[in-house]
Amino acid sequence: MYNLPYFKEKDAAVVLRFMKEHPFVLLTGVDDRQRPVATQVPVLLQERDGVLYLRGHIMRNNDHHRAFEQNKQVLAIFSGPHTYVSASWYENKQQGSTWNYMSVHAHGEMCFLPETDLRQLLDDLTAHFENDPGSPALYRHIPEAYISSMLKAILAFEIKLASVEHVFKLSQNRDEKSFDNIIEKLNAGNADAQYIAAEMRKRKQALFPL
Repeated sequence: MYNLPYFKEKDAAVVLRFMKEHPFVLLTGVDDRQRPVATQVPVLLQERDGVLYLRGHIMRNNDHHRAFEQNKQVLAIFSGPHTYVSASWYENKQQGSTWNYMSVHAHGEMCFLPETDLRQLLDDLTAHFENDPGSPALYRHIPEAYISSMLKAILAFEIKLASVEHVFKLSQNRDEKSFDNIIEKLNAGNADAQYIAAEMRKRKQALFPL
């Protein structure tokens, strides 16, 4: 991780909110032969007794399932929009161009859960992401025959997080004029660039107090 102090968020609640707003994570690990494995899945972030947990499900009997059975160590990567930043936007243009982004790395141990927990997880996942108590796609409306066949192919997991690290690289190391110009240029860009510009604006007053 790009671990520099000026790219860190001081408010832990902001980091947790970012994780909840970007729940489609990249789960990475290694198998017993030290070969890397990865899979992308949606997760629910929960806090219990001051400890953070990730809950989700993966497919059975493939490389990531077998790897996490052999080596429970897992890294979950939360990523958001990102964008190129040109050195031509700086006051001092004789520097390297860069990339602005926000990312959280959550380390923990994979624990696979029994079928009863899988059913509850599917109920929780659909309720959370549908965000509509009247939706016909909620777990309770899905036919049991379909659910029973689906349960054979997936298994639930829970990850108890041991550490959470982040980097919110948002040009905090630039002078105020360069910072403002980067925001202006990004505002004229695509949706990712505009997202990063908005995140930069949120931090301007703290970076450059009046």
